Amino acid sequence: MGLFDRLRGGEGPRVAFFGIDGVPYSLIADNEETFPNLTAMASEGAGGAIDSIVPPESSACWPALTTGVNPGGTGVYGFQDREVGSYDTYVPMGRDVQATRLWSRVTDAGREATVMNVPVTFPPDRDAQRMVSGFLSPGVEKAAYPDELRETLEGLDYKIDVNAKLGHDEDKSEFIEDAHETLDARFEAFKHYVQQDDWNLFFGVFMTTDRVNHFLFKHYTQDGEYKEEFLEFYEKVDHYLGELREMLDDETTMVVASDHGFTQLDHEVKCNVWLEENGWLSYEDDDHDSLDDIADDTKAYSLIPGRFYINLEGREPRGSVPEEEYEEVRRELKAELEALEGPEGRKVADRVVTKEKAFRGEHADIAPDLVVIPNHGFDLKSGFRSGDTVFDIGPRNGMHSFDNACLFVDDDDATIKDADLYDIAPTILDLLDMDVDRGEFDGASLV
Repeated sequence: MGLFDRLRGGEGPRVAFFGIDGVPYSLIADNEETFPNLTAMASEGAGGAIDSIVPPESSACWPALTTGVNPGGTGVYGFQDREVGSYDTYVPMGRDVQATRLWSRVTDAGREATVMNVPVTFPPDRDAQRMVSGFLSPGVEKAAYPDELRETLEGLDYKIDVNAKLGHDEDKSEFIEDAHETLDARFEAFKHYVQQDDWNLFFGVFMTTDRVNHFLFKHYTQDGEYKEEFLEFYEKVDHYLGELREMLDDETTMVVASDHGFTQLDHEVKCNVWLEENGWLSYEDDDHDSLDDIADDTKAYSLIPGRFYINLEGREPRGSVPEEEYEEVRRELKAELEALEGPEGRKVADRVVTKEKAFRGEHADIAPDLVVIPNHGFDLKSGFRSGDTVFDIGPRNGMHSFDNACLFVDDDDATIKDADLYDIAPTILDLLDMDVDRGEFDGASLV
């Protein structure tokens, strides 16, 4: 019996989940030599492509993945959400997630959870035996609980996130170096607590993969300057996952998943500029930069990514569209969005989803009326400053996709077919032999 086995005080199954934010399944399937460990997991257990959620944005995806319910249940729709009955917007944090997280279910059952670097978890949950919050946290000092965790992470030069601004430079060398340093420290932290803690659920997320994809993905797809460095980074990711897998005992099932897929970005689409040019949106004056600056005659506005809201009378503070005209106005907007074409004549929208089809739950009162799932290559932006053009090219060359997220379960009883992000939480709870009401989830166990 090794040290790891001696540390295990509890009985029963355990799950170690490792998130690889934004990693598409096709990247792994097309490069088996770069991903020998994930390929082995798929061969010995199960692996495959899964769908993300509407909308496929990390701030909405991770609350959905960790609760098993849609944004109407979590209350989080993206990086920027609108206050009920107001034009004020806010950045959702952990306290804004209204559904029960996986680790809360585990701790409520008298078991232990260690949670590291999960987006939208600040401030850290003090019911978990230890937690360091992830993306959107202010820094390790405030994001880590208890103090021992903070001290250990600071000793490892742990960072919440890579410096994404470095990715804006034409020379990507500093960005790539920073990505490796961030990944290395994340692995050392995971390794330390995987081996030290007596946990039933270990839940950790590698966020740096998403960052690398945003700035290097087109180099991969187009045989660009940094393709070799891109694959070298992922070779390290797979190596670290393999090392973590080797640390786990026979009572522990490893699960690896991404929250959305990824594809190359060709055009940013400034949705509010398009709305303004087509008579849907106007502003009170020329000096505008927020939702609160829209004029009273505005019929629709947009928040990222591709969320469209009717400026509805009685719901929005200065709503201009009467409730009896809502369906007609929404149908008109939906038709125009479906017809929108990019510079090369390609349709921007793969499909336009109504809120009734995408969202349900007690917190659906701020749900967008329409969500555009774009075709690959079109990244839907918002912003409330006027622009010269609807279609633009920014510093990023990779974008999120609804399809082609990945899931691997190191259990030969698992089957990954017609699955989506909502299936992950009930699958983990099933692997932990925890009794839950299946009706609480939008997904189902894959085991």
